[in-house]
Amino acid sequence: MKILVLAGYGVFGGRLIELLLNIESLEIVVSGRDRNKAEDFCKKHSGDATLTPLALDRTDVALQLPEIKPDIVIDASGPFQTYGQNRYATVEACIAAKVNYLDFADAADFVFGVSQFDQQAKPAGIFVISGVSSFPVLTASVLREISKTMEIHHVTGGIAPSPFAGVGLNVMRAIVGYAGSPITLFREGERAQAIGLAETRRYTISVPGKLPMRNTHFSLVDVPELQVLPPEHPTMQSIWMGAGPIPEVLHKMLNWMARMRSTLRLPSFEPLSPLFYRVLNLFKFGEHRGGMFVHVSGAANNKPVEQSWHMLAEGDDGPYIPSMAIEAIIRKILAGEVPKTGARSATRELELEDYSKLFEKRPITMGFRQDQRAELNPFKQVLGSAFNLLPTPLQDFHGLDQKQTWQGQAEVHQGSGLLSKIIGWLFGFPKESKSVVVRVTQIPEENGVSWTRSFDGKTFGSFLKVGSGKDSYLLTEQFGPVKVALALVLDDGKLRFIPRRWSIFSIPMPRFLLPGGESFEQETDDRFSFDVQISAPVVGHIVSYKGYLEPETVRP
Repeated sequence: MKILVLAGYGVFGGRLIELLLNIESLEIVVSGRDRNKAEDFCKKHSGDATLTPLALDRTDVALQLPEIKPDIVIDASGPFQTYGQNRYATVEACIAAKVNYLDFADAADFVFGVSQFDQQAKPAGIFVISGVSSFPVLTASVLREISKTMEIHHVTGGIAPSPFAGVGLNVMRAIVGYAGSPITLFREGERAQAIGLAETRRYTISVPGKLPMRNTHFSLVDVPELQVLPPEHPTMQSIWMGAGPIPEVLHKMLNWMARMRSTLRLPSFEPLSPLFYRVLNLFKFGEHRGGMFVHVSGAANNKPVEQSWHMLAEGDDGPYIPSMAIEAIIRKILAGEVPKTGARSATRELELEDYSKLFEKRPITMGFRQDQRAELNPFKQVLGSAFNLLPTPLQDFHGLDQKQTWQGQAEVHQGSGLLSKIIGWLFGFPKESKSVVVRVTQIPEENGVSWTRSFDGKTFGSFLKVGSGKDSYLLTEQFGPVKVALALVLDDGKLRFIPRRWSIFSIPMPRFLLPGGESFEQETDDRFSFDVQISAPVVGHIVSYKGYLEPETVRP
C-alpha cells in the first residue's frame, strides 16, 4: 500500500507515521512544503515501512496525484478552519484521480460538509472519510456504547492534553483563529450558536481505580462532534465539547480574549498564534499525563440517569491517540477490512473495542462510571466499578453500610522532631509502640462515614466523604480544621491513598506544603492489613502505623 501524507513531518502526520513504521508492506510518502524537513524526518525515523520524502504544497495535490499514484491520501495539514472558499480541493482532486482520502480535520463545518461528495465518491469506487481522530471517532464510539443502556439527552465532553505533548503551530492557528467567533452546536434540541473559547466548565477525569487527573478547566472548542453526532442520536438535546490545555493562566487569557473579541467585534486574533505557540510550548510543567471524558445525562426505564466515560494516558503515549484512528483504519485495510465507498464523517468507522486493542500495550486506560446518586458509601462512589476488584477483606471493611468495629494489632513510629511531636499531640495520633491493640469503629452517616481509631484506649477520629467541585472523584478526610482530599488508587492488589489537595478551615493550602506519605491497605494472610505514613514538607515524618484488623462486631 502506498500512502501520501500531507504535512507528514508535522505533529499529527509525524505521529501517525511513527505508529505505522512497523508495517513492512507500506510505502509512505512524507510530504510538505519544505523538502529538507521531509528528508530530515525520513532520516530520523526508520522501521519496516519505506519512507519517501517529497516537496509538495497542498494546493498542488491535483497536479501531483497522477504521478505519485498513492492508494490513500491522508491530509494532516490544516488548520481546516482556514481552508477558505476552495476548502475541499484535496477531496475533489482525490475523487478525480480515484484515490481514497482520509483526514485529521477538527473543524465541525468542514467535517459536516464532506458528505456532499458522497454521490461523486461512490461511482469513483473510493472512500472519502473526514475527521478521523479522537474528535469525533472516539467520542462517537463511546456514545454508541452508552446508548445501549440509556437514552442520551445531554452530552458534555472534553480532552485535556499533557502539558508536555507539544502543540503544532497549525493547531494553535485554528484555536486562536476561532476564539471569540460563533460556533455551531446543538442546544435545546436544535442547531444554535455559541462563542468559541468563551464558555468554560470544570471537570475531573477519573478512570475507576486509577489516579485521577487534577480538576481541569475546559473551554468550548470547534470540533466535529457538535454537528455530526446529534443526527446519530435522535433523543439528544444538547452537546458541548471542550479542551483543557495548561498552564491554566494562559488558557484563561484566551477565554478573556475570546469574550473581548465577541463583545467588541474585534478582528481575529490569528496573527497572535505564533506568540501563543511559543509560550505554550515553553511553559511545560505539571503532570505528564493527559485524558478525555464524555459525560452523558438521560433516561433509562423512564428514570433520569447519568453515565460517564473516562480515559487516562500516561507520559508520551497520550499525544499519539489522535493519530490512532487512522492507524486502526490502515491496519484494518491491510487485513482486508476496507471501508465502504462514499463520502462521510468518520463517526462510525471504529468501535470502542478497536481502541481497546490499540491501548492494550500502552499505559492508556479507560472506564465507565455509572450513576451514583443512590449510593451513600463514599468508597463505592469514589472507586466505582474498581470497588469490586478489591481483595475480599478490603471489600468487607469498606463495604458495610452499618456501624462496625474491627480490632487488631499495630506497630507505631512517631516522628522525632519537635514540630512533628506537637502536630501528633494536637491531632491525637498514637504514641510510639512496637505492639499495640488497635480498634477502628466506622459509623455511616447521611453524607459520609466517621472513623474512630483507638490505640490502647487513646483515640483520634476523622470524617470521610466524597469530594465535590475541585475535589470531585476524591475521598476527603477531615481531621478537625484540616481536610485532605485523597485519590483512591488500586495498584497490584493494594488500595493506595494518595493526597491531592488540602485545606485548613476551608481555605485551600499550597500544593507544595501538601501532607504526604505512602499509605495503603491490602490483604495479608487472608486479613485486612494497613500501612499508614503521615509526613509533611518542612516537618518531615509525623507518625506511621501498620498492622492488621479483623471484624469484632457488626450490628445495626
